[in-house]
Amino acid sequence: MASDPRRRPVPPPPPPPPPAESEGSSNDLSAVSAAGAEEQAIPGDDGSQEGAKPEDGFKLKFCTVCASNNNRSMEAHLRLTTAPTPYPTISFGTGSLVRLPGPSISQPNVYNFNVTSYSAMYNELQSKDQRLYRANGILPMLERNKNIKWGPERWQDWKVGVPRDADYHDDKGSEGVEAGTVDIVFTCEERCWDAVVDDLLTRGSPLNRPVHVFNVDIKDNHEEALVGGRAILELADELNAAARAERDGMAKSEEGVNGFDAGHASARSGFDERVPDILASWQERWPQLPALWTLAWL
Repeated sequence: MASDPRRRPVPPPPPPPPPAESEGSSNDLSAVSAAGAEEQAIPGDDGSQEGAKPEDGFKLKFCTVCASNNNRSMEAHLRLTTAPTPYPTISFGTGSLVRLPGPSISQPNVYNFNVTSYSAMYNELQSKDQRLYRANGILPMLERNKNIKWGPERWQDWKVGVPRDADYHDDKGSEGVEAGTVDIVFTCEERCWDAVVDDLLTRGSPLNRPVHVFNVDIKDNHEEALVGGRAILELADELNAAARAERDGMAKSEEGVNGFDAGHASARSGFDERVPDILASWQERWPQLPALWTLAWL
């Protein structure tokens, strides 16, 4: 900050400088100002290349699946879409109906997929017995879910390759999966993995697009869902790093990255071959979460 000129002694007027020196001094000041401006214009501060964020690069598209699209798949959905590098993600359930715990094992709360929102479930259960459903974790779970997407969707009703309409645009992770395709499916229970793989076989591979289907076996309770969500995110990060490396290598090939982005089997063969080793390394760190894997087709 400049000091108050009223507190300075008034200096005697200096002799007028020669014209040449005055011009040089002006040029020097201009040069200093230009140098200062260049020093302040650090690459990346204005969104240039050095300031580019790593999440701006290629990302795999993920899908998470459990029985009712409420607990395990939604925790994984949340983890993938709120990570430091958020991923395009959709989620489903494979059951015939959405089933949530009720006052007893023989009295579950049952809802239809695709037409019942998490908010509607929350309001109904809160009116039935707020104390019970908050104590068993159902209301907090539904509070989380309704901040992720509108309501539970059924895997078997998903139209592969058909663009998802505007109703899903507010879902977390919706950006990037608008075209109705994914690269990786994570199921959270072996029967869900069986249902997904069987359904893909039944569909007959209309897009002829490879998709890796993993099962990470997670017990259906809130505590195990938290652990499983972290483990799935770790595996997703490793898969995405490998896919990005393979895609970068494709940039120099004749086909380029377009074939990789489009899911062509020939372009993704290098990534496909790396997946078993990635899974084996991950499984050593998460032995409490037995995993299955297969390469299927959309």
